[in-house]
Amino acid sequence: MAVMTRDRARARAERDRILRSRRRFWRPDELATAGSTTKHLLADLVSAGDLRRIRRGLYWRGDASPLGMSPPSVTDLVAELAPGPGVGPAGLYAANLLRLSTQVPRAAEIAVPGRAPTSPHGIRFAARQARSARVETGLTAIEVALLESLESWERVVELPAIEATALLVEMIRSGAVRPDALARASVTEPGAVRARLRRLLHAAGRDDLVDAVPAPDPRTELARTRALAVAS
Repeated sequence: MAVMTRDRARARAERDRILRSRRRFWRPDELATAGSTTKHLLADLVSAGDLRRIRRGLYWRGDASPLGMSPPSVTDLVAELAPGPGVGPAGLYAANLLRLSTQVPRAAEIAVPGRAPTSPHGIRFAARQARSARVETGLTAIEVALLESLESWERVVELPAIEATALLVEMIRSGAVRPDALARASVTEPGAVRARLRRLLHAAGRDDLVDAVPAPDPRTELARTRALAVAS
């Protein structure tokens, strides 16, 4: 009986601890209750609307609202599931964030320089395991978004070529992205990205960095830079 009483008291204490929290994730191994008790405790909180199940073994305690528990933001999810440098937006999500497109994707696409974690609702992780220089260079999310947009340019960029190129040039000149870091990270990028980055750096007046970007096959460079245009 004493053991059962202690277990119930511990379960109540852990329940209260979760309910006092705001805007944070919870995992079963963070609770000081036995396995079966933890399972039932989390299930009861989800059923009551006091926790949101994100995926197996991961729960979110947000803010209560008339519509239920508020979900975690994309930023919250990425920080929890794919922390570290070299992680950032990809595809149409990247183009939208960089204002290269007005289209809003149904799910946020996030490029991860390694094995992609299981994607929860609202996010699609894309593995970029070969692009290790993104980590070594410590690329920021916006710098990853720029490289990803260069790769999928024809598919995701909505602006006219001159406007899109000018926007990225301004990001380089303003310091929103680091051109030297992009150049260093380019060594593990595909040929299409390197070709367009070389053209972009030239357009931004950073010819000192162009040669730091490995030149792709000449045919690739010609084909992939046609989409980028610079105002005369």
